[in-house]
Amino acid sequence: MTDGNESLALDAIRKKLVGKKLNYEELYAIMDQISSKKLSNVLTTYFAASGYSKGFSNQELYYLTKAMVETGEKLKFKGIVADKHSIGGVPGTRTTLIVVPIVASAGFTIPKSSSRAITTPGGTADDMEVLAPVTFTREQIYKIVEKTNGCIVWGGSFKIAPADDIIIHVEEPLLFESFDKILVSIMAKKIAFGSNHVVIDLPYGEMVKVHTIKDANILKDKFEYLAGKFDIKIKVLTHRTDEPAGRGIGPILETREAIRVLQQKENRPVDLEIRALNLAGNLLDLCLKDSSEKLKNDVKKNYGNSIGWATNILQSGDAFKKMQEIIKAQGGNPDIDSEDLQPGKHLFEVKAKKSGTVKQIHSKNATIVTKVLGAPKQKGAGIFLNKKIGEKIQKGEIIYTLFSENVYNLKEGKDSIVNFPIIEY
Repeated sequence: MTDGNESLALDAIRKKLVGKKLNYEELYAIMDQISSKKLSNVLTTYFAASGYSKGFSNQELYYLTKAMVETGEKLKFKGIVADKHSIGGVPGTRTTLIVVPIVASAGFTIPKSSSRAITTPGGTADDMEVLAPVTFTREQIYKIVEKTNGCIVWGGSFKIAPADDIIIHVEEPLLFESFDKILVSIMAKKIAFGSNHVVIDLPYGEMVKVHTIKDANILKDKFEYLAGKFDIKIKVLTHRTDEPAGRGIGPILETREAIRVLQQKENRPVDLEIRALNLAGNLLDLCLKDSSEKLKNDVKKNYGNSIGWATNILQSGDAFKKMQEIIKAQGGNPDIDSEDLQPGKHLFEVKAKKSGTVKQIHSKNATIVTKVLGAPKQKGAGIFLNKKIGEKIQKGEIIYTLFSENVYNLKEGKDSIVNFPIIEY
């Protein structure tokens, strides 16, 4: 493909803006121009907006994913390559830091490419960065995975689906992603990372990206269609979500909760543990189907099923040991304890003005306020939910706590909660 791609890309964007369908050559031209940074941010935004308003056909989604993969670098691993991805939009739900070490500890390869924050106050890459570096070359990733079976790295650290990260950058100020863009972004990264057994965590609800079960099922069908086109075994888990699975929102607070689960601490968030075990169990199940009869029989005999297997790996401490190995291989300090992870020293406790029961947690408002507090750049910025849905509150009790690394951001955060209430009771 030559520099004729520039005029072809411009024509294709015009075409898409008026609702016409694009072929592979046109979508390749757009991805090529974006990934080589020859298309301005304005034109990239026009393309992102055209996908948001007009959507893409299944055939276009296939072409777009293929073009996104082909215009970047690719990784190849032998045999079963596991992966999981959450659609996101739920702050404070950091399952990846628990699932990856469980699956790697079970003996499967799980090179996890993660994103930085788009619509939440911290992506998995922002959180993992609390523990270890996340930016590596392709060769370095191979070495980390060879040592440990897994990694948790930033997908944009080298040219894996490079157009995706540029599109994410133009979408970020608007806090939106189209469903089609979410789908392509996830699948392109999985394909480029060589994944062939993938579990997708697809929450829906009033407070998350996907609002209805109907939309969740449409997205599920599209994931299954794309997975089929690229010969990937996939399982899409849809479930209603009304609040974060943990209590901490923001990089350090979220990471601390994941480490508490791995260390099996008394104060760990049990709902986060249950969500992570469900994902890990389903992913192990998918991998087990293509494993030896001996392994299948061993799992059945010793643990009953894959969720039992995942639970054993977690409760025995093997998952935490594996996480320490991954942290060390990625250049972090493996001698980590969850309680070493302390949020910003400037804090403000929000107290109940009346007694009652928590009815709702406004995740979008929590996201906005956490960003105002300085996340994800300030790793210690965030919100700790002292109360969650269904829990009783007495007048004067702390309902949530704001944390920041500086006084200015804390003041801004305090001012923001007037217009962006977080807990309704």
